Formats: sequence, structure tokens, C-alpha cells
Amino acid sequence: MRHSPAPTPSQTVGPFYGYALPFPRGGEVAPDGHADTITLHGYVFDGAGQPVPDALIETWQPAPDGSRTGAPGSLRHDPVTGRVIGRDGVAFTGFGRVPTDADGHWTVRTLPPGGVSYISIAVFARGLLHHLYTRAYLVDKPGDALLGSLDAERRSTLIARSETARTYRFDIRLQGADETVFLEFG
Repeated sequence: MRHSPAPTPSQTVGPFYGYALPFPRGGEVAPDGHADTITLHGYVFDGAGQPVPDALIETWQPAPDGSRTGAPGSLRHDPVTGRVIGRDGVAFTGFGRVPTDADGHWTVRTLPPGGVSYISIAVFARGLLHHLYTRAYLVDKPGDALLGSLDAERRSTLIARSETARTYRFDIRLQGADETVFLEFG
């Protein structure tokens, strides 16, 4: 009797990334206690408007001074296993990675990006063969090439809403009439 091998993660669509990619304090991009910390949060919704409880959000951004070098060594690794065990809590890396919770919610605490008015985002989610890229604009900046290329309705899907001082909400809609604008890199 001949048996076919079981599918591997590269052959199936699934949230396999949830086991290896998240790491402790992945959403704590700003150094502990930094006075300029902002919170960017939101929900990931599918095409039916239901929350996606097993998505993964990555953020990238420059430091407040506009530099993009990050901080080598700021992620601590277990000396035996090599697994990431968390951030050092001191250095700013410009990179965050967080899973959504059971309600599809995600949160990143970071510093305002320098030189640009947005934070870059990648979305990993079930059913996606390739992750999606978008931007969360903290300010609707006149003259921005991407924002300027969109009609008002589509443009609004990229603008984070200011909720309270230093807190912004950015919901990501994977499909539907109000689908978030996603970027394609070739």
C-alpha cells in the first residue's frame, strides 16, 4: 500500500507562522518608559467583516531622527536554543511583530517615525499565499505620492484615526468594499 507524504507548511495555506515568528514583547518597539511613545492598534477583518484571530502583523519604520539602521543586538536570544526571548527594552529597532488576539486585535507601542508620516505594515493571515503590504499614515500628509494617487474613499483606508493623545487606530480589512489599500512590490 502506497502512502502520500503529509503536506508541509510550504504546500498548504495555514497559520504555521504563529508557532515560530511571534516573540516576547514583539510589539514593544519603543524603549521602556520613553516619553514620546505612541500606540498604534487596530483589528484585522476578513471579507465578511469578521475578526481574524490568527493573523500576524509586522511593522517597520525609521527612528524619530529618520535613521533606518535599527539597533543590532536589541533582540535577546537564549544562548542554548537560539530562540528569541525578547527585546532588551532599551534600544529602538524600528521593527515590530505581533499576533492578533482572539478578537482580531493587535497593538504596537513605538515612537513617531522620522522623515515619513507612516508606519509600514505587512499582514500574514490564513488563506494568504503571500503576505500583504500596506501603510498606516499617522498624518494625512499633503504631497505624499501614494496618498495623492488615490481617490478620497480609497485614501481613507490608509489613514490611522487619532483616538486620544498619542494613540492611533488602524483597522485592516482584507477584502470587501472597504478593503485596505495594499501595495505591490515587484
